[in-house]
Amino acid sequence: MDIFSLFRRNKTASKDTAKERLQLVLIHDRANVSPEFLEMLKGEILEVISKHIEINQNEFDIQLTQTVSEDGKRKVPALVANIPIKQKKQ
Repeated sequence: MDIFSLFRRNKTASKDTAKERLQLVLIHDRANVSPEFLEMLKGEILEVISKHIEINQNEFDIQLTQTVSEDGKRKVPALVANIPIKQKKQ
């Protein structure tokens, strides 16, 4: 095993991580959404959904990401929520 190959992998992983972080910053900037706003939104969504469904709040996750627009010509911000459902409230 070449010892230098270990360093090359880290460089690639660092590059990919930096690229992902930059994409997230650009998405947040284009959507004009602050992290504080996302936290507020997360709390309100949890409150509304919890009235009707029992959910696992520890695994609840909201992310701002990109999706292709309806015309397929550009990328637009999208809000994606992962909401683990335990059961429906009676």
